[in-house]
Amino acid sequence: MTSTIVESVYGKVRGQQQGKAAVWKGIPYAKPPIGDLRFRAPQPPELWTEVREATLFGPAAIQASNGIMEFLGNQTDNTSEDCLYLNVWSPSADNRRRPVMVWIHGGAFTAGAGSGHLYDGHSFATEGDIVVVTFNYRLGALGFLHLGGIGGDDFSGSCNCGILDQLAALQWVQDNIGKFGGDPERVTVFGESAGAMSIGVLMAVPKAKGLFHQAIMQSGAAANVLSSSIAEKVSSRLLAALEIGHGEVDKIRQIPAQQLVDTAALLPAMSLIPVVEGHLLPVHPEQAIAEGSAKEIPLMIGTNKDEYRLFSFFDPRWKNGDAEEISSIFEHTFGLNWLGISQYLLNGEELNQDIYDKLMTMSLFTFPALKLAELQVKQEAPVWMYRFDWETPAFYGELKACHSLELPFVWNTIAKAGTERLTGAAEERKKLAEEMHHSWIRFARSGNPNSPTLPEWRAYNLGHRPVMIFNRENVLVHDPNSGERKKWENLMVHLEKSR
Repeated sequence: MTSTIVESVYGKVRGQQQGKAAVWKGIPYAKPPIGDLRFRAPQPPELWTEVREATLFGPAAIQASNGIMEFLGNQTDNTSEDCLYLNVWSPSADNRRRPVMVWIHGGAFTAGAGSGHLYDGHSFATEGDIVVVTFNYRLGALGFLHLGGIGGDDFSGSCNCGILDQLAALQWVQDNIGKFGGDPERVTVFGESAGAMSIGVLMAVPKAKGLFHQAIMQSGAAANVLSSSIAEKVSSRLLAALEIGHGEVDKIRQIPAQQLVDTAALLPAMSLIPVVEGHLLPVHPEQAIAEGSAKEIPLMIGTNKDEYRLFSFFDPRWKNGDAEEISSIFEHTFGLNWLGISQYLLNGEELNQDIYDKLMTMSLFTFPALKLAELQVKQEAPVWMYRFDWETPAFYGELKACHSLELPFVWNTIAKAGTERLTGAAEERKKLAEEMHHSWIRFARSGNPNSPTLPEWRAYNLGHRPVMIFNRENVLVHDPNSGERKKWENLMVHLEKSR
């Protein structure tokens, strides 16, 4: 069908009509980052002269297998170092200027893909008259290994290649989305977990100015970055495991990508993430945002009530461990901070999985989200906060309202095959999915998530701290994390003083 042939800046692409929407898959937004381009900033793709078929997703970024991601539906049967491709859903490739939503996928900066089965933009396109873009970016060592301090100028910026990829995808949107029926001046970035954490970085990156105009952050904020000194220790450890000396860093460009990925998988979780370094990210994102780097960006941000349960549920130590092992889990996780945490936050309770989940959820997700919301409110930016409280009946309810559970509700993809493994199959899911999906649509269209099916959703403020609770019945609650928030704030002050 000729209406699915679109002329991008780099050449023509032919997509497919799927019901009331058209979709283009596997469009290159940069050259393959292989060979000499490994660990370098993405380069514009080569031009093509023939019509390029855009009916199949491009390869996902090469990544190690991950049991939790596979449970969530992540597929790794088609991965490659050549991964910089994006996908577009649109009601029509016409001259209308529709709002654009650009999705940044999660996966702890080491896994995931823009082609994940839950990230189907068809409903946003047809229900919201919105153009949706998803894309892949470099992950793990290939996206976030800090080699500049060891390898010199030739590796400058290697630690943020994944963020540079995201900038390149957003620039592609600016240059091309008008041909797909979208408005480059009404771009909302939205993402979950590492995708939301990426948005927290992008809000602080000077080069990102003007590439997006609104943001939705699900289960991630602006706290997850490394200092260059810590990142350099990570890279030294990986180079040693690869038997590469500091004077021969160039060898890392010849190592097979799978070997690099498999070796990096032995590092502790969240060792390969964005780094505060250079002109791209000169200061910590929270500092930049506190100084007004994103004051013009309306923000919707939220977390799930039981985020960390997704991870502890699959950890056999909680099912088999005795009191001594359980105590060691807390001590190993919180390190030197454990004494302060136990004194300030616990009242002599017996340590267990529920306490661990609450501490991890608060420290990794809830508190950083509250902090970012406060920083934006102080800049007088519009902010809306939510919390996802709906508990899945899957696994006899043991997953509760865990990390990633909101995804099929936001995307309105609960009918996708396999989703019931995460959400169960109850009919009530449909109502909540419609309500959340349309709030995301409303925000993309107007910068305000209020919809007729929800209670009035007031903008976040530091007086009443209103938060929309998504559950079987949605309700606006003032300061729902009040106790934990105040305890955690006091704890942070205590820990800062003790350093």
